[in-house]
Amino acid sequence: MPARPSSSPRRPVGTVTRGTTNPNRLRRMDRWIAAVQGPVLRRSADPVAVDLGYGAAPWTAVELLRRLRAAEPRTEVVGVEIEPARVAAALPYEEDGLSFVHGGFEIPLPGPADGRRPLLIRAANVLRQYDESEVAAVWTRLRARLAPDGLLIDGTCDEIGRRHVWIALGKEGPRTVTFATRLGSLDRPSDLAERLPKALIHRNVPGEPVHAFLRDFDRAWAAAAPYASLGARQRWIRAVGSLAADWPLAGPAAGGGRSRWRQGEVTVEWRALAPNSDETDAFRGT
Repeated sequence: MPARPSSSPRRPVGTVTRGTTNPNRLRRMDRWIAAVQGPVLRRSADPVAVDLGYGAAPWTAVELLRRLRAAEPRTEVVGVEIEPARVAAALPYEEDGLSFVHGGFEIPLPGPADGRRPLLIRAANVLRQYDESEVAAVWTRLRARLAPDGLLIDGTCDEIGRRHVWIALGKEGPRTVTFATRLGSLDRPSDLAERLPKALIHRNVPGEPVHAFLRDFDRAWAAAAPYASLGARQRWIRAVGSLAADWPLAGPAAGGGRSRWRQGEVTVEWRALAPNSDETDAFRGT
């Protein structure tokens, strides 16, 4: 296991989160990440991923290692936490390829002091606890730490992982938004609105693109009601398919396509859901 970063007089960047965590909470997000970023991990000479703000227990980092190693067995996961007591509590769970360090948005990584860049930074249920006005600057800082073909995931989910929404960002900015759910628990797609990441949750109002998307999704879900007799999955696939006429859904290379729809997911290009009034480079994306 690489040596830990040397201690620094600088304070980690960020604030302590609530730390709520449960086993398997992030399984839907992890499976999507492994499918999308797996080829990048396999091509890399240094496949390292970061679980940023893993919380009061290290379960999400342990599970991320298992799921990414199924895609690339050489993958290393580093859990980064701003609360020193949480790092100390996680150390007994370290193993080959899994380490825990004290830090924040500066992303300290074990290994060489300069030049090591992660292929993945997952910030799940972290930025939701910040002000919307702070998100763009945090995105910019985290994107700067990525490897050239790295991916930043900023997402939110419920306590037991039934409903997720996450934004995927590359070095150039935000790319896509993914909505994922356990279909048996879904009444209507707009139920996912309560799990929108901080960059979008306050924009779920008339006149904003994300509100229009969820409105159209509810209408497509209602129109697909006859397929409910075949199961919630078939109804979801039908509803998502009908959205493609008016919304730019992502293809397989970006984590979309019919095989992902079958998992209770739909991925939309960021440009279609980006907030109307924000003109910062971080929010504009591609």
